[in-house]
Amino acid sequence: MEDFNFLEFIIQATYFVAALLFILGLKQMGSPMTARRGIVWAGVGMVMATLITYFHSEINHNYLLMTVAIGIGGAIAYVSGKKVAMTDMPQMIALYNGMGGGAAAAIAAVILLKQDEMPMTIQALAVIGALIGTVAFSGSLVAYAKLQGLMRGVIRFPMQQFLNALVFVVALTIGLAIILNGTEYSMTLLTVFFVLALLFGIMVTVPIGGADMPVVISLFNALTGLAVGFEGYVLANPAMMIAGIVVGSAGTLLTQLMAKAMNRPISNVLFSNFGDADGGDDAAAVSGSMKEIDATDVSVMMAFAEKVVIIPGYGMAVAQAQHKVWELTKHLQDRGVTVKFAIHPVAGRMPGHMNVLLAEAGVPYDIIYDLDEINEEFPTTDVVLVIGANDVVNPAARNDPNSPIYGMPILNADYAKNVIVVKRGKGTGFSGIENHLFFADNTRMLYGDGQDVASDLVTSLKEL
Repeated sequence: MEDFNFLEFIIQATYFVAALLFILGLKQMGSPMTARRGIVWAGVGMVMATLITYFHSEINHNYLLMTVAIGIGGAIAYVSGKKVAMTDMPQMIALYNGMGGGAAAAIAAVILLKQDEMPMTIQALAVIGALIGTVAFSGSLVAYAKLQGLMRGVIRFPMQQFLNALVFVVALTIGLAIILNGTEYSMTLLTVFFVLALLFGIMVTVPIGGADMPVVISLFNALTGLAVGFEGYVLANPAMMIAGIVVGSAGTLLTQLMAKAMNRPISNVLFSNFGDADGGDDAAAVSGSMKEIDATDVSVMMAFAEKVVIIPGYGMAVAQAQHKVWELTKHLQDRGVTVKFAIHPVAGRMPGHMNVLLAEAGVPYDIIYDLDEINEEFPTTDVVLVIGANDVVNPAARNDPNSPIYGMPILNADYAKNVIVVKRGKGTGFSGIENHLFFADNTRMLYGDGQDVASDLVTSLKEL
């Protein structure tokens, strides 16, 4: 019987507790009421897993390098996390997610560079994790660049999908050669493998338009988790394995839910031209005209309404209008008006973006409803205030079979008695699709910056 190693027992027990905190933390994040607690629990688990690693027998006393790396990374994350605006949170998540994939790929690179004898299964998992992590890294950086405005538009050319497939197949073939040859492969072969994986991540992301970025970010998040899980198995690290599996499965489910909310398969997101759609030549022509209204008339309309539903979108985030919108809500509630918020699953630039913004402004969770909960109430709603949302309220998704968004579940704002749309101008939304709601008989356009418009509405209400 082997001697009992107390230190190794403590290390593995700590990894187990850390993994448990990851899972419980993720569970808590499923509700806005407990999300903060979940983040804290997961953070504690990460700190535990990081600190106990110092005592691992295979660290080889590289304590200085570890501490410096943790210090630099922690400082950068703390400063950037404190400074980032809520409107920039999606691109920060894309960037940090890319770093996770890059870290998994770097671990795989170190393992493969050692060229030590290892079982073929372990070598295969290292190569697969390297491929997935590298693709997630470069793809996430492109997603960040698109959301940050560093890369505008899309890049498309003839036979692009064929070329993408060719690059992927070649990378896969080289990866297979590395696995089959054990330690008998050259540095050149390994370098080409990583370069092709980086290239594929870039090439598969550049044709995707901004409207699809939330789904893409979620997909790359799942890939990062998968890569971390594979490398955790290679390192025999249970904390990495469990954390990777949890992130990978959660990211996969979220991606599927978002794709379902858009009524589009993942393949359509990755390989279609929807992201920068112009409405298509076959889309039904929009009839009618946009009818303008001023803030005073809107405030009167809402003040004497029984029920008002507010639909926020990315435009509200850009205008930083959430606090003024909440102030407007409180004034309406003081007048006895029932006010509810309706959130579409893909509103904003990432899942939960609008929920986070409203929570930041202090909007109670019990007046925030998702699509399935609120849609039946629109026919009995006196006024719908759409502030910054576009495609998620476009009736073309329900009425026009030729529309690129046809079949996508939407908030049925057009069923309300009156619809007020707050927009900066008469242009189309982020996806470039003309919104039929703006031309409806029961819709009025209130032009201006979201925060300025909300301030004008508050002022007008006070004067009534």
